[in-house]
Amino acid sequence: MKASELRQLTEQELHEKLRELRESLFNLKIQHSAGQLQNTAQLKKTKKDIARVLTVLREKQRESEQVRG
Repeated sequence: MKASELRQLTEQELHEKLRELRESLFNLKIQHSAGQLQNTAQLKKTKKDIARVLTVLREKQRESEQVRG
């Protein structure tokens, strides 16, 4: 997932995406601990996607603060 794609989403959609990614990361960790995870690189990818969503959310929050202030 690219940051440019995330910037086109609303804050509500970003929060929903963040929830989905965190749930996915939890499931991947469970699979990994049980030895069922085939592609361990998926863990790293999901963590980076979560970081991207959080970064874009913070950018949007700062933009709205600047408009108000």
